[in-house]
Amino acid sequence: MKKYKIAIVGLGSIGKRHLMNIDKVLREREIDYSIDIIRRLASPVDEQFKILISNIYSEEEYIQNDYDVIFITNPTHLHYDTIRKYSKKTKSMFIEKPIFDDTSINIKNLTLSENGIYYIACPLRYTEVIQYIKNKIDLSHVYSVRAICSSFLPEWRPDLDYRNTYSAHLEQGGGVSIDLIHEWDYMIYLFGKPSQIMNYRGKFSNLDINSDDLSIYIAKYENMLAELHLDYFGKRTIRELQLFTKDETIEADIANSEIRFLREDKIIKFSEERNSYQIKEIEHFFDLIEGKKKNENDIYIALNTLKIAKEGKI
Repeated sequence: MKKYKIAIVGLGSIGKRHLMNIDKVLREREIDYSIDIIRRLASPVDEQFKILISNIYSEEEYIQNDYDVIFITNPTHLHYDTIRKYSKKTKSMFIEKPIFDDTSINIKNLTLSENGIYYIACPLRYTEVIQYIKNKIDLSHVYSVRAICSSFLPEWRPDLDYRNTYSAHLEQGGGVSIDLIHEWDYMIYLFGKPSQIMNYRGKFSNLDINSDDLSIYIAKYENMLAELHLDYFGKRTIRELQLFTKDETIEADIANSEIRFLREDKIIKFSEERNSYQIKEIEHFFDLIEGKKKNENDIYIALNTLKIAKEGKI
């Protein structure tokens, strides 16, 4: 019987979500597993998570070299050193976005396995909205697109002071330009890389942070223009992609899981919550491990996306 030996580095909110979803996906597939947790301190965890965990290690402790998968879910600025530290202990990694906080990284120094699978998280690709746009809309007829992600940073993590999160600190990989890299990820997934790009960013609100809270891009493709607006200070969450096409204006509303065709006056509503597409991503990742799917967001692709988001460069 197949059994996966898994480790998760970091057990914050996203690490806990992945822990629960790994359990759900593998139980449904009737695959046995063990999960070890690696934290800065080998501190205890809540009972609801503890029952899914085999061992809890501190980062200073020795761990075995035979993991099938290691999930990297600690803060962005720690990713490079973490991947390098554990690259010899597994041939497959699931790495949270953004891949790094520094675009000058030399991937060769990570000593990755030549045949390993290194997948970078890109969960918005798996939403019903983005999948509909990808598979049901003729994107060759798009003249212009406008993507926006606007939300209020202090409300992101209600149980934490936003000033103490990595998002607030540029040196920890915070700032909308890379914190909200989801938007560039799905734009490239749908339309490919632009040929030219301009970007203006900065700190404009009264939020107590030193990272950029507003970033605006204009990108040129062969047959269309794209606008991208990212901010931390919007008082009502907006996350949508607007497409201006030959025959229609389409609002692909990711936040509310619906697509609106303005000329036709038609709305398609999807029954979906955040964890729905998070689970689909975990399913997709294990399909990669089992050789059923191709890795369409490896370290090299994700690093190129980071360069666009962080530097405004192609």
